[in-house]
Amino acid sequence: MATDKVSEEYGSLLFTDKDMQERLPKPTYKKLMQVIKEGAPLDIDIANEVAHAMKEWALEKGATHYTHWFQPLTGITSEKHDSFISPNGDGSVLMTFSGKELVQGEPDASSFPSGGLRATFEARGYTVWDPTSPAFIKDEVLCIPTAFISYTGEALDKKTPLLRSEVALEKQAKRLLALFGQKPHRVYTTIGPEQEYFLIKEEDYQARPDLILTGRTLFGCEPAKGQELEEHYFGAIRPTVNEFMKELDDELWKLGIPAKTKHNEVAPSQHELAPIFERGSLAIDDNLLTMEKMKLIASHHGLVCLQHEKPFDYVNGSGKHNNWSLCADNKNLLEPGDDPQDNLQFLVFLACLVAAVDDHADLLRMSVASAGNDHRLGANEAPPAIISVFLGDALTPIVEALVKKEQPEAHDRESIDLGVPQLPEVLRDNTDRNRTSPFAFTGNKFEFRMCGSQQNLSDPNVILNTAVAEQCERFVDYVADRADEDFTTVAMRFVRHTFRDHQRILFDGNGYSEEWEAEAARRGLPNLKTTPDALPAMVKPENIKFFEKYGVLSETEVHARYVAKAEQYAKLLNIEANTMVYMTRHMYLPALFDYSGDIATSVATKAELGIDAKAEKKMVSVLTDGINAISDAVDDLEAKNAQAKGLEDPQAADDCYRDVVIPAMTALRTAVDDMEKVCGHDYWPVPSYNKMLFYV
Repeated sequence: MATDKVSEEYGSLLFTDKDMQERLPKPTYKKLMQVIKEGAPLDIDIANEVAHAMKEWALEKGATHYTHWFQPLTGITSEKHDSFISPNGDGSVLMTFSGKELVQGEPDASSFPSGGLRATFEARGYTVWDPTSPAFIKDEVLCIPTAFISYTGEALDKKTPLLRSEVALEKQAKRLLALFGQKPHRVYTTIGPEQEYFLIKEEDYQARPDLILTGRTLFGCEPAKGQELEEHYFGAIRPTVNEFMKELDDELWKLGIPAKTKHNEVAPSQHELAPIFERGSLAIDDNLLTMEKMKLIASHHGLVCLQHEKPFDYVNGSGKHNNWSLCADNKNLLEPGDDPQDNLQFLVFLACLVAAVDDHADLLRMSVASAGNDHRLGANEAPPAIISVFLGDALTPIVEALVKKEQPEAHDRESIDLGVPQLPEVLRDNTDRNRTSPFAFTGNKFEFRMCGSQQNLSDPNVILNTAVAEQCERFVDYVADRADEDFTTVAMRFVRHTFRDHQRILFDGNGYSEEWEAEAARRGLPNLKTTPDALPAMVKPENIKFFEKYGVLSETEVHARYVAKAEQYAKLLNIEANTMVYMTRHMYLPALFDYSGDIATSVATKAELGIDAKAEKKMVSVLTDGINAISDAVDDLEAKNAQAKGLEDPQAADDCYRDVVIPAMTALRTAVDDMEKVCGHDYWPVPSYNKMLFYV
């Protein structure tokens, strides 16, 4: 897209507020805004008028179908396409789209993960229009963002509890702000998801069944070169990758997705895309759409986009940083200002955030738990599995002074003189960037860095929104119980006591260090290292009450989500184990048989000539021992996977996969990778790390 066309085409495939104003009668537009901004009920007559305008706009853009675009518990998006055609009785058709079709759809709920809420004999489910997220056109289909619920009303998706958590947070934050004399029209979160990903050649991807079936390499010895030269991060973008990125920008901008920053990441063939912040649930919708577009557009350039958290061993995996803030009528409530020690409202919200993270660290850890993310967390490339909060050089002294009942001192931003007159002075930020911290304050927002790259960000934001809502309510109740005291005195006491009571969660040091793990244990912070460790937190009685209190999830919905996540973990590992067995029996062992056989033939031929083939004999022995080790390891993995798969209890199955199957998978990988190091290049059946990571 040419530069002068960006403004013209930005949002051209998005049914924007401008489009609605132009196409809807003024009374209809006004009532729709009341629905979107104030939660007013949606009248069917209004829905019919909106549906007609939306259809006419979509037809002008070349659309022929519509779909309810929703987010089931798989974490990705789903859609069913229906055409606009309606037979006219004379062999012709009309293009129709009613308010009823806009507002409600009916997919088969039993065919999606439901944690037992739906079954084949009770399959009905509903999709329901989310008017807060604009419709868009994708592949000549009008896509209508929707929630997804069961016949009996339980949420079967990621979006519904997210929207509920936003309602709860807005309600409690408005109550808090009212105490400061403020009555904002809207309070909402903003999110900026930084999406990491890998790009490899399509021909290499097609030659690797593990990448096709699981999204990651299950085998592969260490490459001769990794990321140790630190040359890829922010390096010059390769031409093929740059062409991909340019097309991706163009397509995202047409959809109104504010893609802003793109660069090479730390690992070879790894990259990142970061958008400008958007309203919470919309940002998550756009991130899911971005991930889908990445995969599609990569294919236009002979590439494949890998979004798994750990597609390759020996180099960094991929995450998705969830930059979170809270706004009231476009004012950032986490902006500390020039004198944060005197900004009482900011300090109250900061204290609420710290307490929210500490009180619900187990749920935050649970929200990012997955088989893929277990490979990242705590591996010196991502934050540890221990939740802590980093406040930085400007805020930490203020918090420490408040806890000690001392007068906090302001810390002015300093300038850095580079010693070169021609270069301007640099103004030092009020906080450094701690990349080892799971939850770091970065100037006017918090960055939750534990999220996995292929994850739907609804899960962690549901927890964070609800936890902050709880703390806002706690502040309101705290002040109400002391109504006869001076408000400023009471509010400052709340701040001081909250920081004092939750000081254990604050840590500005190196989260990768062994010393921190020991210190965190002394502080009593949870260290839930794996998904089977983390998931049970969801169904603790106190956490169920927490969700129910704020109307985010019912007890039934909580248990269903726990079962769905537990089953997904076991299913993914079962697929990985099955893939390893398949590749070993059908690819690696036959290749090694051929290679060792050819060398053995060479030994025999030389022996007939009276030549001592010392090196070849040694190699045949090494290969034979390796083949035997692989044969034993694949038999062992097959048996242990069958053992885990036979367990009916989800938690027992997850524990078995973690404790029994994963070690067997590791043993088989080690045996195969050892043989890759000695097997002839022409015999090895799959592309190596050396080829995949450095030949894009």
